[in-house]
Amino acid sequence: MTINTTRRKAVMTRSIKLGHCICNPKQGCPCQTFKDYNVCSCAGEKMPSRPQDIALTKHVRKAGCASKIGQADLLRILSKLPPVTDPNVIVGAAAGDDAGIYRIDDRFALVQTVDVFTPCVDNAYLFGQIAAANSVSDIYAMGGKPITALSVIGFPIDELDGSIMEAILRGGMDKLAEAGCSLIGGHSINDEEIKCGFAVTGLIDTNAIFEHDAIQPGDALVLTKPLGTGIVCFAAQLGRISGECLDEAGASMATLNRDAAELMAAFDGHACTDVTGYGLAGHLVEMVRDNGLMAEIDMSAIPVFASVGECIRNDILPGAIERNQEYSMAWVRVTGTGDSTYLPILYDPQTSGGLLVSLPEEKAGAFADEMRSRGHAAASVIGRIVEKEDSRSGVRVVVTNTELRNFFGKHGGLIMADKNDVTGTPRPDEPVRQAPPDSSCCENPPELECCPSPPAFTDETAADSLSLFNDFMKKVSGEGLIDRRTKKLMEIALSVAQRCKPCLIYHIKSARSMGITKPEIEEAAHLGVAFAGCPALTLYKEVCRELNV
Repeated sequence: MTINTTRRKAVMTRSIKLGHCICNPKQGCPCQTFKDYNVCSCAGEKMPSRPQDIALTKHVRKAGCASKIGQADLLRILSKLPPVTDPNVIVGAAAGDDAGIYRIDDRFALVQTVDVFTPCVDNAYLFGQIAAANSVSDIYAMGGKPITALSVIGFPIDELDGSIMEAILRGGMDKLAEAGCSLIGGHSINDEEIKCGFAVTGLIDTNAIFEHDAIQPGDALVLTKPLGTGIVCFAAQLGRISGECLDEAGASMATLNRDAAELMAAFDGHACTDVTGYGLAGHLVEMVRDNGLMAEIDMSAIPVFASVGECIRNDILPGAIERNQEYSMAWVRVTGTGDSTYLPILYDPQTSGGLLVSLPEEKAGAFADEMRSRGHAAASVIGRIVEKEDSRSGVRVVVTNTELRNFFGKHGGLIMADKNDVTGTPRPDEPVRQAPPDSSCCENPPELECCPSPPAFTDETAADSLSLFNDFMKKVSGEGLIDRRTKKLMEIALSVAQRCKPCLIYHIKSARSMGITKPEIEEAAHLGVAFAGCPALTLYKEVCRELNV
């Protein structure tokens, strides 16, 4: 690499005068990159070699549609915006539908949508395909035909090789071409996290619009793809599922919903939505919430990836499941006395999921059969639409038969942790760290055979040592360059990562007394899980149940 010393000197002189890097005010000059590699990125210098073969999901915090803003938060914000009054807007933001529709003449309208998310798979080309398939899905769900698209991509160009970005866009272009949709431009930003999506424009006949809530009593509900992509992608991000299982989910996410869109019109469908980030329950609630109807779902008929059941049994669940459940559960009721173990599948955030189609019951079976004949093996009738019962005034979705039976793909794809299995149960050869009840294990350090025994302490010196330790803990936990709230969240993350139950209980109680919210606590805990794996997640959930938080 040739260094332009004049430009470097000019840039670094400006930075030093300002007291920080001109590109990143959070770091000084010279920055750590300059110290380590003799590269000044502010002067346009590039690292001599950057990784090309990387796992994309390791460069994001939340994979796929789990990265989206929660349903409750989004609706609360959108409700404060002014309504759109243009008479040519047939379907707009206030309708909460999959895409917006704008009339252009007496027969045709534009149908428009945009979708952007973080990688849900590690392969760059496949991620681009999935991003494109997911973006055009909203057009298909409305009954339209995608015609043009603009790309939207965020990429850490200073850290990763540009060939990765090229592969993402190439995958998207190839999938758009398969859909008969032309990529005509786009926008890119230098971002710390990889993100990709497309703004898609389609054409639609104004007499054949499929709105998500136009369901009718007596309709059957057909789902065209298996559920579980959110769980599978999260397990892959933790390194806890086989590549074969991730490939199965990836192939499903990259499959266009074009066949389903064509057939729902041919079989007199009434309404449709694509199942994505809000999960099956969230999207179903949107279909029935405001029209006085109710959906009955047979969980045993729902198509799911075979590896999902094992993941659920071992608590390998993305945090977005809780956010989705928190919003939707007020309208969902589970009947009978069946096992509730698998209910999280209803709230699993899907990336590029299938279409949920409402159509006459007498035609639902034939619709599913035709889908399967076209290669969509998972297409299944999963429920029906009924009149709302007065005795269930707040209920919109009734769930029965809570077992999962309609499996697709490979079983047994879960990968165990190095020392613990994914249930958190220690293996026979692993010692279990115990602590006395109601005490912090930090006050009771384990004895180490490799170290000599410490000298005996008198009562006076023991008291002094404890006093010094308590003073130290107060200082490191108190206000400093890092505020107390941030430090408390760090303590939660470290307690989870170390799997120290007494400390975790103490710090969660302390955090709640400080006014720290449950979502903040969960985010900190999930950071600890990212370092320590599924046994840490099991411990965190156990503590939450004990504390009822």
